[in-house]
Amino acid sequence: MLRFIVRRLISAVPVILGILIITFSMVRLIPGDPCRAVLGERATDEICDAYLARIGLDQPLLTQFFIYFGQIVRGDLGTSFRFGIPISELLISRLPQTVELAVGAVLFAVIVGIPLGIISAYYHNSAVDVGTMLLANVGVSMPVFWLGAMLALVFGVYLRGTPFALPPGGAVSSTFPQEPFYVAWGLVSANTAPTAVNAFFRIVSELTILNGLLTLNFALIGEAVRYLILPSITVGTIPLAIIARMTRSAVLEVLHLDYIRTARAKGLGESVVVLSHALRNALLPVVTVIGLNFGLLISGAVLTETIFGLSGIGKTLVDAIEARDYVVVQAFTLVTAVAFVLINLAVDLLYAYLDPRIRLE
Repeated sequence: MLRFIVRRLISAVPVILGILIITFSMVRLIPGDPCRAVLGERATDEICDAYLARIGLDQPLLTQFFIYFGQIVRGDLGTSFRFGIPISELLISRLPQTVELAVGAVLFAVIVGIPLGIISAYYHNSAVDVGTMLLANVGVSMPVFWLGAMLALVFGVYLRGTPFALPPGGAVSSTFPQEPFYVAWGLVSANTAPTAVNAFFRIVSELTILNGLLTLNFALIGEAVRYLILPSITVGTIPLAIIARMTRSAVLEVLHLDYIRTARAKGLGESVVVLSHALRNALLPVVTVIGLNFGLLISGAVLTETIFGLSGIGKTLVDAIEARDYVVVQAFTLVTAVAFVLINLAVDLLYAYLDPRIRLE
C-alpha cells in the first residue's frame, strides 16, 4: 500500500509541472495590462514600466517562469499584485471557506443521493422510481444562481423570525467567540504573531466547524452549520442528482447478479442483501463520481460564493483573472491541481477497501 501511494505521488509530479507550465502560459495570453488593471486606466507608460519592473514582468517569459518555478520549489507561492500580500496569507484566508462548502455540499449530496438511488433501484419501474428520478432530473437541471437566490429569499426573508430562518449569506460573524485551537491548547499565546504559527494549523483553525470541535465550542459549531446549510444545498443539488442516478444504475445492475439470488436463497433479509451485498459492490462508480465532484467543488463554486457572499477560492480566482493578478491565478490553480491528485489517490484507496479483488500492488 505504501509503495502504491509513493508511486502515485511520484507520477503526479510531471502532471503538476505540466499544469504549472500551461497555467503560466495561458494567464499571460489574457488580454489586458496588469498595471492598468491594478492602477487604473490613467496610469502613464512611465508608471507602468516602473510597476512591471518592480513585480518582475519586464523579464523574458522564460526567465519569469524559472524564477516562479524556483519560488515554488522553495515553498514560496509569491505575492499578490493586487493585494500586495503573500499568496500563502491569501490562501489561508480563502481556502477554508471553500473546503467547508465543498465538504458540506458533498455530505448533503451523499446522504440524500445514495439512499434515493437505492430506493429507486429497488422499486425499479414503479411510481417511486419515476418520482425519484424526476426529482433527480429537476435537480441536475436547476440553475445554481436561481436556486441559491430562491433559498436565500425564502429562508432569509420570508421565514425571518421563525424557527426555520437561516442566514441568507455571509459567514460566522467575527464577533462570535472563536478561539483558534492552537491557542486553546496552549501551543502558543494569543499574542503570538500569526506568521509564527505553522500554515497547516492556521488553515485548520480557519475551518470553523473543525476548530469548534477541537475547542469543544458547540455554540460556534451550531452557528457555523446554520451559515453553511443554504450554500451547501445550493451547490450540492447537482452532485446529489448525479449521485442518485449513478447509484440507481449501479445497484440495479448488481441486483440481477447470481450472488444476490444466492443471498436471497439463503434466507437473508432484503435490507442485508441490498445494503451489505449489493451496495458495497455497486459503490465503485459512485465513489468515482463523488471524488470528481468533490474535486470540482474544491476548485471553487463561483456562483454560490457570489450569491452568499463567501470569499472562497472560486470568487478569488475570478477576481484575480479580471485584475490580471497572474501570481494568484497560478497559485490557486496549483492548489486545485494538488487537491485533485490527493482526492484521486483517496478514491483509489477506497477502491481497494470496497473491492478486495483489486490489488494495488
